[in-house]
Amino acid sequence: MEILWVLIALLMIGFVVVPFMRRRRGMNEQVHPGHPDAADPANYGFVRQEELDVRMPGPDQDLLDVLDLVQRTQDYKAASQLLAGTGAEGEQRWQRVQAFAGAASLELQQRPGGVSESPGGQWLRVWRTEQPKDAGGAAVHAEFLVQQAWRTATPGTDEFRIIMEEAKSACGEAALLAPGDPIPYIVELSVARGLAYSRPEFEQLWLKILDRAPSHMGAHLAALHYWCEKWHGSRQLAYEFAEAAAARAPQGSLLAAMPLFAVFEHLPEVNLVSGFYQSEVVTKAIHGALYAVHAARPDDPMLAHVRHLLVFFLVRGERWAEAMDQLIHVDGHIGALPWTLSPDPAAEFAVYRALAVAGYEANGGSPATLPH
Repeated sequence: MEILWVLIALLMIGFVVVPFMRRRRGMNEQVHPGHPDAADPANYGFVRQEELDVRMPGPDQDLLDVLDLVQRTQDYKAASQLLAGTGAEGEQRWQRVQAFAGAASLELQQRPGGVSESPGGQWLRVWRTEQPKDAGGAAVHAEFLVQQAWRTATPGTDEFRIIMEEAKSACGEAALLAPGDPIPYIVELSVARGLAYSRPEFEQLWLKILDRAPSHMGAHLAALHYWCEKWHGSRQLAYEFAEAAAARAPQGSLLAAMPLFAVFEHLPEVNLVSGFYQSEVVTKAIHGALYAVHAARPDDPMLAHVRHLLVFFLVRGERWAEAMDQLIHVDGHIGALPWTLSPDPAAEFAVYRALAVAGYEANGGSPATLPH
């Protein structure tokens, strides 16, 4: 943590900042407020830490209701109906496929099954057995396999490769069931990263997605990982990919925020530059993301993803009022970067929220001056 930032936190905010607990697969830093008299986020109507929803980045009540029903009854039919009624090319369908797959994967992790009980996520297996031609079920199954590979195996091992090969086959089956649907190919982007597709192979896959959904933000975020330094690309290639996406973004598209995600993926492990978060490259990426947020539709399903990452950078850059402006739009749901990279996403988010509140108040802000 840069010295200037710590001094400001100590002198103006009244927090004791403990630097650096690195994120498991990236560069997320944790800081912990220790002062008992710190500014109280509850004064702004923010949700209590223990009530923060870590499942999704923003509200989707239909999805929550269906997830609750499916997990309570172990009947997949409501999930099938919801996906059937969700537009194939939109961001929402991708998020819902991820949510159903993640729910099944977590169930299986919590209840692996045994002699006296069936394994968790059984509803997904029944779904695929009873409705083998259901495109939604096929996409969820493919994403489930991808999540299982990352969750239960180590990249590079035979176990990981076997699961990923199965996921690749499942992506092909899902694509045959819905030729115009980009989702199976978006799922395969994770397979491409895990199985180390060659660049020509990856670019061929990417073209299939661009043919079907050229402005799909979720697809671009998934593809960005492949081009990152820690996988099969470099900082330069990742930046070029993100900047090209931002340059061709249509009016109202959140693709203009892609450079901020590229910067996040390449944050230094230890930052010793006091003004890093006010540097030109970071400032330019923040401004692009702010522009994207202001121009986007209020109901864009990816809007919350961008706002959450903005909170991280705006707090780090001591831009307290702007951070508060993002927080009032996303508070309550925190299933997004950077919080999900932490072992305790709710605690991580709560720390940044508290820092934003304290910095805002140290500069004359109050609940009465915060626009809603």
